[in-house]
Amino acid sequence: SEGSSGPRIDTALLVLSGKGGVGKSTVSVQLALALAQAGHRVGLLDIDLCGPSVPRMLGLEGQRVHQCPEGWVPVHLRLPGAASDGAELLVMSIGFLLEGRDDPVIWRGPKKTSMVGQFVRDVHWQRLDYLVVDTPPGTTDEHLAVLEALPVGSACRRRGAVAVTTPQIVAVGDVRRELDFCAKTGLAVLGIVENMSGFACPHCAGCSNPFSSGGGRELARAKALPFLGCLPIDPSLAACLDEGQAAGAKALSSPAQLLAQEVATRLREQLDREAAAGGDQA
Repeated sequence: SEGSSGPRIDTALLVLSGKGGVGKSTVSVQLALALAQAGHRVGLLDIDLCGPSVPRMLGLEGQRVHQCPEGWVPVHLRLPGAASDGAELLVMSIGFLLEGRDDPVIWRGPKKTSMVGQFVRDVHWQRLDYLVVDTPPGTTDEHLAVLEALPVGSACRRRGAVAVTTPQIVAVGDVRRELDFCAKTGLAVLGIVENMSGFACPHCAGCSNPFSSGGGRELARAKALPFLGCLPIDPSLAACLDEGQAAGAKALSSPAQLLAQEVATRLREQLDREAAAGGDQA
């Protein structure tokens, strides 16, 4: 219960995509780290119950969730080189409740809905500037459950979606359906990110386009939505993610993560514009 002190979460950000394989979990991690690097208090909630990859990317596999009088305690990850001393990321994932990396989650909808609700209501997030929510592909029980668990005014002050696509036409088409889901559920779309947009060469400063490019920007234009930026395929960051070093100094200074900081800045600016226009009900 938040009582008279107001919501404990200022801004809830749902990272969405209409299909798998577009790097949504990677973008969620990058965005959460970029916001935390800027000095904000950030939580990262992984509700991809059947494919939790956030613990592995952050090197948190094997960590366990403990109980306190206020509920579950999220895993705390300290960050190097952040704008404020002692900056950290608070992380919650079904991965912390499984015995092994390869253990499957074989649940029907009601149990998934219950678990997502617990992750929001029963985790002792304390006060957060941002809660970044990594969602599964599509429009599933998990999406509806997290929206129900994050009502504006009580659980959070405002909420919105960041849609992730890759440049290809097929991926962009799937994201269109996700945008329709947002419209039907009253979830404001704060912007679109084009992931895997170009290849950042590890040997030079060049960036080539092995796939098509511009699909995300064109979708944003067609839907009159903010375009938050492009994130390239970055071998140096990919290696860090595989090694569980997403929050290490090498990953945080990688070309893709530096661009993610620019995306986070544009996102904050968009939120400021929404607030100035009376759009806290995002």
